[in-house]
This record gives sequence, structure tokens and C-alpha cells, in this order.
Amino acid sequence: MRTTLRAALIALVAIAATFGLDPFRNYQLATAAGVFAAVAGLTVLVGLTGQLSLGHAVLMAAGGYGYAAAATAVEDAAPGAGPAVVLVAGLGGAAAASGALGLLLGLAAARLRGPYLAGLTLALVIALPSAANVLPLGGDQGLPAPFFPVPEALSALIAVEQWHAWLAIAIAAVAVTPLAVIRGGRAGLRMRAVLDDETAAGLSGVDPALVKTGAFAASAIPAGLGGAVLAVATQQVTPGGYGLGFSLLLVVAAVVGGLGSIGGAAIGAVLVVVLPWLIDTAAEAVPAELGRRLDGNLAVLLFGAVVIAVVLARPDGVAGLLNRLPRRRPSTDDTAPSNHAPLSTTALSKSTKLL
Repeated sequence: MRTTLRAALIALVAIAATFGLDPFRNYQLATAAGVFAAVAGLTVLVGLTGQLSLGHAVLMAAGGYGYAAAATAVEDAAPGAGPAVVLVAGLGGAAAASGALGLLLGLAAARLRGPYLAGLTLALVIALPSAANVLPLGGDQGLPAPFFPVPEALSALIAVEQWHAWLAIAIAAVAVTPLAVIRGGRAGLRMRAVLDDETAAGLSGVDPALVKTGAFAASAIPAGLGGAVLAVATQQVTPGGYGLGFSLLLVVAAVVGGLGSIGGAAIGAVLVVVLPWLIDTAAEAVPAELGRRLDGNLAVLLFGAVVIAVVLARPDGVAGLLNRLPRRRPSTDDTAPSNHAPLSTTALSKSTKLL
């Protein structure tokens, strides 16, 4: 209950903050909310079980396609259905599509580890454009998603970008809150046990294969809902929006924010949404020839430098740094190990030691 109330309070604060943003910033906020949902699932997966996924963008794409297909089908079948019905149906389709794909990946993850699991998820990202041309997914053009206008009662108060930001914040809160409950409950303890020692966990009555499969499915559904958020904001789902570069950015956000930390996932999501825009803005201020050379390269360089610096200086990410700032008084907190730093460092080392 406390976790739910805290999530509701944070969502209300974020919604209130939209009144101080212009339409473009609200669009960025909606995008960051969708990315946050996916990064939260990824950071729990890697931070609590050590399973490295390089293909969470595919799970977002599955959610986006599931949302677009289900919402459009309901809108066509029942023209009189209200926007709320269409939205709920679309979110159900997103959760079902991403959850099914996540379950399949989880079954594979129960048998694979290290570079083999990372390679499998990476292959899905590479195969997504071809799959979009073979399956009824609209090819390179993708699928259109329904447009949700501002309700009449709010039309004189807010713009459509702000309304979409509200929807994105609410959907992200619904997607991420169960992850926080899982992380702090018995399921989270089982995941940590599997991360520390699978053999010891098995001897204690914990089934490592079941835990890994469940963790992958649990991380896939928020990613799919994050894809639905992006579909709400853009009214379109295309395979080009979920390529390898975007998938790696999700990993960057999880590492920089702090593996295993949901608050860190929010910090990382904002970073990967805002930093490219700042780089593009700065590139416009330099000479044209230099700007063309930096276009697309400077962002990659800075993200790589940020990841290297964080891994070397703070393996537990920005969240680990913030968690340690107020703990300066001599107490049991100073002698006991941090809940975030060992978890994040161990997960990062175990998931990347063979790469």
C-alpha cells in the first residue's frame, strides 16, 4: 500500500509539472515516461537476476504493435466505444503481446546465460525490420495508432501534448509500480538468491529456471506498456524506431541510473531522451561543416564516455551516489553494506564478464 501511495504521489507531482512545460517539453516528458517503463523492467531484470538483455527495444516494439492492433480493432468494431475503452483495450493488447514474447525469452533465458542470452536478444533486434516485412505489421511504414484528443472538459485548459503527457505518466506509473512491489517482496528475494548463487538457491527450495523465466516476463510487460506510451504520443509504430541503437540506449539508461534501482531508471530515461536533444541543439551553433561531421557521432561518443565513466567511478550508478549522500552519521547504516551498490556491481560483473 505504501508503495502504491508513493507512486500515485510521484505521478501527481509529474502531472502538475506539465503545466510549467511547453508543448515540445511535454512531448519529451511523454517519451521519457515510455522509456522509463522499459528501463525499469530492464534494470530489475539485470540488477536482480543478472540476465543481460540487449533486445528490450523489441519488447517495446511488441507492446507498441499490440497496442496499435488492439486499439484499432476495437475502434473499428465498435465505433461508439469511448476513448477510455479503446485505450484500455490497446494497453491490454500491449501487455499481452510483450508478455508473451517475454515469456518465450524467459524460457530461453532459463537455459542460456552470459553472451548466449545477450546474443539471442540482440538477434531479435536485428531481425525486427525483416519480421515487420514478413508479418502483417505494415512493413517499414508500420501501423497507425488511434489519436486521443483532449477531453472536452479539459480542451480549454491544456494542449494535446500535455494530455498525452498525462496519459504517459499514468501508464508508466501503472507499469512500474508492480516492479517496485516485486523488488521489495519475496519475489525480489528469490531473484537476489539466484543472482548470488543458483546452486545454493536451488538447495533452499528456489527454482532458478522458474525465477529467471518469471523475471523476464515481469520485465517485458512494462517494456510493452512503454511501447504503448510511445504509440500514444506519436500515433504510429514503426520498426525503425526500435533499432539496435535505441535498444543499447536502454542499457545505457539502466547502467547510468543504477542497476536494480527504479529511481535510477527514471534518471537514466530522462538522460537518454534529453541528452540527444541537447547535443543536436549544440551542434546547430557550430559551423555547418563541423555540425555535419558531429551529427550522429557526438551522441554516441558522449554516451560511451558516460557509461565508461559511470562503470569505473560509480558501478552502482547515479542512484547509488544519491543513496549514499545523506548517510554520513555513524550508525549501523555506515557499517552495513548498501542494498544497491553490491547488487548493481555484482549484476553488472556477472552479466558482462563473458562479453
